[in-house]
Parts: sequence; structure tokens; C-alpha cells
Amino acid sequence: MTSARTTPRSRTATRDKLFRAAVTLIAEKGFSSTTVEEIAERAGVAKGTVYYNFASKTELFEELLRYGVEQLTADLREAAEKTAGGGGGRVDALDAMIRAGLLFIDRFPAFTQLYVAELWRTNRAWNDTLLVVRQQAVAVVEDVLRAGVAEEELSEDIDVPLTAAALVGMVLVAALDWKAFQPERSLDDVHGALSLLLQGRVAGRGRSR
Repeated sequence: MTSARTTPRSRTATRDKLFRAAVTLIAEKGFSSTTVEEIAERAGVAKGTVYYNFASKTELFEELLRYGVEQLTADLREAAEKTAGGGGGRVDALDAMIRAGLLFIDRFPAFTQLYVAELWRTNRAWNDTLLVVRQQAVAVVEDVLRAGVAEEELSEDIDVPLTAAALVGMVLVAALDWKAFQPERSLDDVHGALSLLLQGRVAGRGRSR
């Protein structure tokens, strides 16, 4: 019989603790200055637990970046699917994805700060992994845009890859600005502002019928 300590649910909970602890510490001190001991202490686990889950600090950070972006990707996909299931259009789905992105960033602001910073670095061991998982998140938005063009809800002139990247980037940068410089604003307020940008710049007018 598998002990509670080693069940998949228990290991997922431990990794979630390590994720939160590592991104918070690295955001505060930087990757090089953050030790495994500090991550373990902040997470409330033994140092050996860190190495049980990850072979090294570099692997830990790489996997945490992957974990975080995959969580964001899942949230975006769920928002789009829920909107479609409720009878909403593709622009409605994009709007729901913007809100899902803001909710994620509201929960994990330190992770978002690190993610954006790491995207601009080229000398990290995890750079290739980060680019791959980033594309997974953008691809979810691309799928909705392509469906909108195919269904004539969106203009066929839309550059789908660039527009998808721009929407993801808009949410990330706007949310970081919100957290750093306008924390008095509510999530609904920020979402409303981005929703207006979406309606004006992406929705626009579909194809002539």
C-alpha cells in the first residue's frame, strides 16, 4: 500500500509549495542568491525533499517555470472552453481568457515577474524549455483566433500568430503594471480596460458577407 507521503496528490502538493516558495524567493533575491535551503525552509519541507523532487536548483527552477506556464495555459483553455460551452462567440472566449490570465497573475504575481524577465534572457539553461511552454500558452489563443476567422466572426486580415502573442503580452505587461504601480485598482477594473482594447482592436468588423 502506498503511503500518504508518496501519493501523487501528496507529491503535487509538495511541488506546489516548492513552486510558491521558489518563485517568491527568486523574485526577491535573484536566482543565484537563492539557496535550496532557503527554498525548503520557505516551503516548510526538509532540504532532502527538494532533492527528492528535483536533481538540482537549476532543474527545480526550470520545472517551476514549466509548471507555472502550464497552469496558465490550462486556465486559458478552460476559460475558452467554458465560454464556448455556454454559447459565447470567439471574442467572448478571448475576453474570458484575458480575465483568466489576470486571475492567474493576481494569484502568482512573483511568478509572472520572473517569467517576463526570463523571456528576455538568452544565457539560461532553461531558455529552450521556457520558449516551448510559452508557445503552448500562445497556441491556445491562436486556436481561438483561427476559429474566429474561419467562422467569419473575425477579419481574415488578422495576423493570427502576432495577434495571439500581442494579446498574451498585453495581459502580462498590463497586469504587472497594475500590481506594481496601480494596486488600488480592482481586477474587474483592469479587465474592463483590456476588454475595451480587445473589442476595439481585435473584434472590429468581420468579413463582408
